Amino acid sequence: MAWSSLLLLSLLGGPGLGEPGPLEDVVIDRYYIPKSCSREVQMGDFIRYHYNGTFKDGQKFDSSYDRGATVAGVVGVGRLITGMDRGLQGMCVNERRHLIVPPHLGYGSIGVAGMIPPDATLYFDVILLDIWNKEDKLQISTLHKPERCNRTVENSDFVRYHYNGTLLDGTHFDSSYSKDSTYDTYVGTGWLIKGMDEGLLGMCAGEKRRIVIPPFLAYGEKGYGTVIPPQASLVFDVLLVDLHNPKDGISLEHLELPAACKRKAVTGDFVRYHYNGTLMDGTLFDSSYSRNHTYDTYIGKGYVIPGMDQGLQGVCVGEKRRIVVPPHLGYGETGAGNKIPGSAVLVFDIHVIDFHNPLDAVEIETLSRPEGCNATTRDRDFVRYHYNCSLLDGTKLFSSHDYNHPQEATLGTSKVIDGLNTGLLNMCVGEKRVIVIPPHLGHGENGARGVPGSAVLRFEVELLSREDGVPEGYLFIWHGDPPANLYEDMDLNKDGEIPPEEFSAFIKAQLTEGKGRLMPSSDPDTVIADMFQNQDRNQDGKITAEELKLKSDEDQERIHEEL
Repeated sequence: MAWSSLLLLSLLGGPGLGEPGPLEDVVIDRYYIPKSCSREVQMGDFIRYHYNGTFKDGQKFDSSYDRGATVAGVVGVGRLITGMDRGLQGMCVNERRHLIVPPHLGYGSIGVAGMIPPDATLYFDVILLDIWNKEDKLQISTLHKPERCNRTVENSDFVRYHYNGTLLDGTHFDSSYSKDSTYDTYVGTGWLIKGMDEGLLGMCAGEKRRIVIPPFLAYGEKGYGTVIPPQASLVFDVLLVDLHNPKDGISLEHLELPAACKRKAVTGDFVRYHYNGTLMDGTLFDSSYSRNHTYDTYIGKGYVIPGMDQGLQGVCVGEKRRIVVPPHLGYGETGAGNKIPGSAVLVFDIHVIDFHNPLDAVEIETLSRPEGCNATTRDRDFVRYHYNCSLLDGTKLFSSHDYNHPQEATLGTSKVIDGLNTGLLNMCVGEKRVIVIPPHLGHGENGARGVPGSAVLRFEVELLSREDGVPEGYLFIWHGDPPANLYEDMDLNKDGEIPPEEFSAFIKAQLTEGKGRLMPSSDPDTVIADMFQNQDRNQDGKITAEELKLKSDEDQERIHEEL
């Protein structure tokens, strides 16, 4: 007969057939009891165990180890010899027992032909590996639950999770960690064993669970390959990495909103923002902060993943927002690089620094304007002003106050960025303004020293003074007609030549007497030197009468027309 049925009632006779031996009952030696015992064997339980069977002299008559398969059966329903039925009751998984079974509780006075002699006392060394009952339910223990849980797993959701799979006795049979990849699947659609389908329901991303699955909700009587025996209970320690549903759109959470929001970003706007990008379990995959540089892009134009294109719509300058992007609006089933797995849900925490549109003009807000102001700035005027320059998020860049003197510039001469030049026009002395300048009227895509590329700039300006300018292309103009004998008046020592020293002295005299004015500048000597170079056509360090006449004839008509 097969040894696997040796512990079942022999067809040759039951335990009451022979005379009882000197032992009245099974002798049980619990020589190893595990520290944790959540359940003990009771009548009607289904169990799996290994054993060695010997006689008193140590001679082996049977062993499940030799057959390479555990023994499975139901306790207390007459399928085992009475001594084994009694000896297994109250055992814990992984408990080890020595059992001494007297003949009347074993194979009695008949024995088993050729294997077990009549009236034999049997010695068993048993380890219990599994226990379950047909009334069992799925057992779920929560090992860790995150503080934040905005959503839990439902049927038809797609989940990504890590797991360690063991038998009830702790024998390892599989692990996603060893594959360095999550297990990705739909829930409640028949892709998983029933117990796992049920055990994943209600989980949060980042939650850890232990799921104990009885065989009839796992692989049942067939088992699975060589690693999961038939009728095996399974234990899964699960970490849910993320979840989504194919019908999901993006989800938004407003973390911080500015007190005022004059404008919200729309399709076609160019946005500069910082972000931290994480997976749903908090694993960081990218950050603009680590590069110390904003991410700059147009929105609604397909330059970023669809989820971000949607998630940036309607942002305010200074806003902080969390954008959760399902994989079908992110990087899909293939993922990106080695940091974003396939089918991963992405979480972006963004901080909007600024945004603009390529069609934007300069924005001017007058904070204060003196009463009775009749004269305002225009191109070619020389102005002095104080300013504070910052980014739209309030980051300070520059300030004239840091240098203890105002900024000076001649308007319309490309001495300041176009947007600031526009913002300084039509100002009164003493007026204060806020000037917001888009990058195409500022420092452009490349930025400047201390100014990020594509940055919107905010200037707080106070005009301190202005001086009338001169027409474009001229450094000096007369308030009236020039002297009839200009060359003779300019030739101070009457030697027929006008060197730089004489030229400078003559011009300064005209300025002092109010007969003309220079192009406004913080350095009049430089302007006068430039004037001399313009007159000295031969570049020989002196002005002749002919040179002066030619220059004067060309200039005077244009000057009077422009004035």
